[in-house]
Amino acid sequence: MTSTEWEIALKQARMQKDEFFASHPGSPIPPGDRSEFSGLDYFPPDSGYRFEIELLEHEEKETIRMEYTQGGEQEFIRWGEFRFEVNGAEQTIQAYKSDPNEDKLFILFRDATSGKETYGAGRYLDLDAEADRTSDGKWILDFNKAYNPWCVYSERFTCPFVPPENWLDVAIKAGEKTYPVKGEES
Repeated sequence: MTSTEWEIALKQARMQKDEFFASHPGSPIPPGDRSEFSGLDYFPPDSGYRFEIELLEHEEKETIRMEYTQGGEQEFIRWGEFRFEVNGAEQTIQAYKSDPNEDKLFILFRDATSGKETYGAGRYLDLDAEADRTSDGKWILDFNKAYNPWCVYSERFTCPFVPPENWLDVAIKAGEKTYPVKGEES
């Protein structure tokens, strides 16, 4: 995929998400707020935050418990880690699975934009082996697809907190920005 094709596909996915949030019955935006919803705010596409890299799978896969925004916990398996560089600084981020048989990875992270330009508790990435792997088996870690957890939009949802091991010191100026919450939720 060329950089132009990548950017077009990213912008199209963002438009489809905005349409879903604005009108779909399954949208996390409360029904009373949808008429005022004009789309999510994103950082401009930046290929510098898109990496095609190896997952360094952990030999011993530890199970950790993640706390949720409305209480409770869920177990996740620390499956492996990605190592990449942002603005000359080496970064390591853990990838998790909720089921060892699934072919998906879940990444939660906080960064230097959290609480300023992006949601304070952090953002997420979902990687699917079919869609997010190259022909040579590398994973496509694209922070331009970073999204806010649904608990940002409505108290109907509860979301896991980002484990401290995925708190990055650098700014990831890619993906979704903060969602402005207005008034009471419906």
